[in-house]
Amino acid sequence: MCYTRVTEKGVKQMSNLGENIKKLRLSRGMTQQQLADVVNVKSYTTVTKWESGDNSPRGGELVSLSNLFNVSVDELLGLERITLPSNEYNYFPIGVSAGLPENIESVNAEKINIPDSIMGKWAGQSDIMIMRVNGQSMNKTIPDQSLMAVKPIELSNLKNDDIVVYSDNHDYSVKRYYDDVENERIIFRPHSTDRIFIDDIYYYDNLDSIKIHGKVVLYIVELD
Repeated sequence: MCYTRVTEKGVKQMSNLGENIKKLRLSRGMTQQQLADVVNVKSYTTVTKWESGDNSPRGGELVSLSNLFNVSVDELLGLERITLPSNEYNYFPIGVSAGLPENIESVNAEKINIPDSIMGKWAGQSDIMIMRVNGQSMNKTIPDQSLMAVKPIELSNLKNDDIVVYSDNHDYSVKRYYDDVENERIIFRPHSTDRIFIDDIYYYDNLDSIKIHGKVVLYIVELD
C-alpha cells in the first residue's frame, strides 16, 4: 500500500493557491465557468474545487492559469507575493465635456496604469482610451470628473441608449446615442438632474462634421 504524506506547509500552499486563483479570477470579472472554458477544464466544479482547496490544478493547467493572469507559477502557488496585474492605457488629461463641447484634438495622450481588477473584461485592450468627464449633463449616470474607458466601435454596432464620445469639428462631448430612423436624424441626449441640458440633434444629410470616437464601456467614480 502506498501512502502520501502531506505536510502542514503543503496544505497551506494549496490553500494559498485556491485563494490566489479566486482573487485573480474575480480581478478579471470572470465566473468559474468562464475560467473553466478558458483553461479547458471539464466544468466550473473543477474551478470550485481549486478555489476551495479540495483539489489543485495539474502542471499544464498551472501554466495556463499563469499565462492567462500574467503571473508566475510561484506567485500562483503562494511562494512569492502576488501582485494583481495592471495595464497602461492612453489617457487624455483634459475633460470631455458633459455639457458644452470642448476641443481636445491638440492634446497629447499620456499613459495611465489601471489595475485589471477595475477594468474587468476590458483589461489589456490596447485601443481603450481613458478620458475624464467635465460637466453635469450626464450626472445621473456618470458624475462630473469621473474617468471613462472609451472603446472605438463601428457605427453599425451602436445601439440606442449607448453612451458615446463624439465630436463636431473637433469639439468633443459625451452623451447617450439614439438613431431616430423614422425622422432621419441622430440624437445625442443628456442624462442630467439639470433641465438646462437639451438634445444635440443632427439630421442624416448634415453629418459631415460629426465623428463618433467610441463607446463608454466603463467609468470610474470618485466618491467624496
